[in-house]
Amino acid sequence: MTERAPLSRKLSAIAESATLKVDAKAKALQAAGRPVISYAAGEPDFSTPQSIVDAATKALRDPANFRYTPAVGLPVLREAIAAKTLRDSGLEVDPSQIIVTNGGKQSVYQAFQAVVNPGDEVLLPAPYWTTYPEAIALADGVPVEVFAGAEQDYKVTVEQLEAARTERTTVLVFVSPSNPTGSVYTPEETKAIGEWAVEHGIWIISDEIYQNLVYEGARAMSIVEAVPDAAAQTILVNGVAKTYAMTGWRVGWMVGPKDAIKVAANLQSHLSSNVNNIAQRAALAALTGPQGEVEEFRLAFDRRRKLIVSELAKIDGVAVPNPLGAFYVYPDVQGLLGREWAGVTPTTSLELADLILEKAEVAVVPGEAFGPSGYLRLSYALGDEALLEGVRRMQELFA
Repeated sequence: MTERAPLSRKLSAIAESATLKVDAKAKALQAAGRPVISYAAGEPDFSTPQSIVDAATKALRDPANFRYTPAVGLPVLREAIAAKTLRDSGLEVDPSQIIVTNGGKQSVYQAFQAVVNPGDEVLLPAPYWTTYPEAIALADGVPVEVFAGAEQDYKVTVEQLEAARTERTTVLVFVSPSNPTGSVYTPEETKAIGEWAVEHGIWIISDEIYQNLVYEGARAMSIVEAVPDAAAQTILVNGVAKTYAMTGWRVGWMVGPKDAIKVAANLQSHLSSNVNNIAQRAALAALTGPQGEVEEFRLAFDRRRKLIVSELAKIDGVAVPNPLGAFYVYPDVQGLLGREWAGVTPTTSLELADLILEKAEVAVVPGEAFGPSGYLRLSYALGDEALLEGVRRMQELFA
């Protein structure tokens, strides 16, 4: 009997999402009765606003939503996304430059597929979201990490990018506010990076999923607003998941030059076709409806942000840059490594995260998921009481 042909080498090389893996482990332990507190998932604990749910309920009664619709998204939703892009990113686009996708993650995947050719180098500022290097690899690109540590507030400079650039560099990933660090580039920093990319003809994939979650008067200026000329070589990625507490609705979008959007639309026509119409109608209500509850979400995140930063800073050996966006804190924990805690001496943040889960019953994501070791990511998108209890357990462990 002939041996079965092998599985795809490309897919076999792709790792499972580290953040989802840690969150799944935490939930399994919770289901087994252990009082685990999880900071792993980047998911708001709030319910989707009722006005959005009501719009979805209404959409369920319209038989038109039970049929195929345009693969690139409902025209009325694409118009609303164009209005949001002008309002929040300072870029006027035609709805034909927009594709509605199954969450922001599909937009990330399709963006790389649209602009990366085999062997192209993609500059990937680190720490980075765990999906980026895998999506680059699926497009046959080569991720080139450019690391900025806590002393730089995790933000790369033009000088670092230029040092990493080669004749094979074709794409830059730009994320502000950042997952996993919560860092926000200033308008001046954003402009400098955008001008550098334009000078060298480099595509920019700018993930703006957290652009409305900023604090202390910060503004996440879009790179296409800072440098209008960059719009001809930039794909913006966004969605309703984070701002509107709609992670499970799976509605994202990509905005870009017509030629890039055309090739991505061709891919989506074969990959998934249209996004669920009920979810699209809900997203429309999110973008065009009342925003008061969303502002309440942001204020709650801000309160939690201040709390977790101040409490983590009380742990000797932990350095905590102040995040101005998203809902993550990314402490530098190198000062905890190489020391004995509860009979264990962790030497990496992966080992440290395992120790925290086992001894304190707290789930955090190690820095290895996002770049170099020595860091932890904690999402503060969970209830205030659980947030405080989890940090206090860590304080006790590392006392």
